[in-house]
Amino acid sequence: MINSSGRRIVSERFEADLDTLLSKLCKDLDEELKSKLRNLRNKLVQLHMKNMVKINHSVMELICAKYLILAGYDVDVECALDSISCDIRAVKGFGSLTVEVETGFVPPEHALDPLTYCKARIASKITRYSGYAEKFSLASPPHYIMQIPGVLIKPPRYRTDREIREIKSLCDLYYSNPPVSLEEVKNARLHSIYIIDIDRAEVKETDPVDYVEKSERWAY
Repeated sequence: MINSSGRRIVSERFEADLDTLLSKLCKDLDEELKSKLRNLRNKLVQLHMKNMVKINHSVMELICAKYLILAGYDVDVECALDSISCDIRAVKGFGSLTVEVETGFVPPEHALDPLTYCKARIASKITRYSGYAEKFSLASPPHYIMQIPGVLIKPPRYRTDREIREIKSLCDLYYSNPPVSLEEVKNARLHSIYIIDIDRAEVKETDPVDYVEKSERWAY
């Protein structure tokens, strides 16, 4: 258990890490864009003080936020969407984008089934979140290969009833409160993947089909 002194040290380290990152991200930005990133940084610090966010996740959110801001989006982080919270919410004109950041963390209770757990987690994210915006994307570092079910990169009209039921059963293994519906699985869409190079503070956008095809070649 961390005492008050320990919590202060952790909080100071969190802020210092974000400030180091922010300095790197802001090098080529004008003052207006710098201000937008600072506001996101401040929100993450406040949430960290409430023990609601972690550093690995937060740095990825900031890097992805810069990429989206430069693409013309108005960006916010850790936003409420009805009964769930999304990592990044971006709006441009009348269009909206939701992004979920995945670090690859596996809880200790799933030490014996990490692959199935990660696949179910990704399937659940795509299924639950894609209905909240015109576009839904996943973001992850290059050292984590996301287990994206192939059926979820198919256009919805090409998914069979059997495939839809299989994805629902996979999600229900770990995420059944509330359970995803067959209709949510049927209509789920994944529009893009953001690969976040944290060391370089850079983002590469790629197509989900291309990502899954490469992932399958990398798999054991």
